[in-house]
Amino acid sequence: SCVHTENCFVPICEIIAVEETEFNKKQRNIGTWQKMAKLHAFTVYYVKKARNHRWRCSDVTFWCADEHLCNQWIQALKELLEMQKSRPKQLLVYINPYGGKRQGKRIYEQKVAPLFSLASISTDVVITEHANHAKDNLFEVNIYKYDGVVCVGGDGMFSEVMHGLIGRMQKDSGIDQNNPKASLVQCNIRIGIIPAGSTDCICYSTVGISDPVTSALHIIVGDCQPLDVSSVHHNNTFLKYSVSLLGYGFYGDILKDSEKKRWMGPMRYDYSGVKTFLSHHYYEGTIAYQPAKHTHGSPRDKESCRTGCYVCKQSEKQLAEQSKEHGLKHEEGEEEWKVIKGKFLAINAVSMSCACPRSPKGLSPAAHLADGSADLILVRKCSRFDFLRYLVRHTNQDDQFDFPFVDVYRVKCFQFTSKLSEDNESNVMDIGKKRFGQFCRDHPACCCNIVNSTWNCDGETLDSSAIEVRVHCQLMKLFARGIENCKDEAACSQSSIEQLL
Repeated sequence: SCVHTENCFVPICEIIAVEETEFNKKQRNIGTWQKMAKLHAFTVYYVKKARNHRWRCSDVTFWCADEHLCNQWIQALKELLEMQKSRPKQLLVYINPYGGKRQGKRIYEQKVAPLFSLASISTDVVITEHANHAKDNLFEVNIYKYDGVVCVGGDGMFSEVMHGLIGRMQKDSGIDQNNPKASLVQCNIRIGIIPAGSTDCICYSTVGISDPVTSALHIIVGDCQPLDVSSVHHNNTFLKYSVSLLGYGFYGDILKDSEKKRWMGPMRYDYSGVKTFLSHHYYEGTIAYQPAKHTHGSPRDKESCRTGCYVCKQSEKQLAEQSKEHGLKHEEGEEEWKVIKGKFLAINAVSMSCACPRSPKGLSPAAHLADGSADLILVRKCSRFDFLRYLVRHTNQDDQFDFPFVDVYRVKCFQFTSKLSEDNESNVMDIGKKRFGQFCRDHPACCCNIVNSTWNCDGETLDSSAIEVRVHCQLMKLFARGIENCKDEAACSQSSIEQLL
């Protein structure tokens, strides 16, 4: 027989480990058990779900007088865990000791490493010493012996690992990343994010919370969330990959200004945000895009991307069918390009909601993680007051696209050229024009010059004012499961320890 301390229903897939336990004699004060000479016990460590998508490692101990029976249960549960083939056994870990509040190494050693050890996961740890250390290292190591790569840091650290991993895959497959129309090879080695940076947008948008323990547990149970990746090119030259935000104008200017104020820490974003809002610069340019006709959703939907998302699954199928029927090149040739010219305060392309604690809905609440599309948001020139009304809607429940000066399109690729680039195409040597830009038309007397804005690519600057962007459906995978619905989080699975016992 077997007794446990509480009613506890846990799916096998959310058990972390099973260990034989030395029974504590102080606990042996329950009636009939007092007469037993010796008790045998084992402890089950499992995922306990709390509010706001937070996970914790909890445990429950089972005990009985029969040693053989106890060992049978330990063996049976360990065999069931062995059958969970999606779980990682060996991980490559990169820690950025300088990012955020410089807590990456401490967070990993105190909160994450003990959990990996408990789950019998072996790790090779690399402490990064300079920019692009992890990226360069991923081109050298034997990545195929690992079940995943973990980055401890912020969005910048994740970007570095992603570039290294995707770049390595393309190199090994003989694919030229400089070709904007290249069909890239999917990266099946999953990336885990242990948040420890100034911004942890990608973690927040794929797990629902920026919490190191929660993320470590998602890695341990072997969760898998496919992720769209956008490639950014200029003149047939590869620039960057993006998984969250590509922003020109407002968000590009904030990043450019904040980069000069790193000494301020995370406060620099607030300071630069206010300064950029008050400057109220607009930029002229031309956008051409191809609508994402394969996707089942639209940016104005009320339904958000959640665990097991129907839209992502159907969009993936639709893209696969289109690819079989036509082939990539034929399909692009047939597809119509839409062209928009105008004056814009902000041009944002997002491949996920870009939610964060300050903006729980994000820049595009209905954007999907893995549907092979991006939401292109165009904020046309408007008054400061109107622009403020738009920005405030990121923080409340109102429809942020319900303004006459805001347009949103779901796209599979787009191109942007600033007016300054168009004017200078005929004479690229005209350095004076490029350097001094055009005078601010809203304030001609103040002589404040507007040059081209900067692209904000997942928190890193891109100075190219003419770019081509293409979304690659589910190019990579994360150790995550998307954001769970509250009812899913609270629900108890029918496959439980209780039933097994």
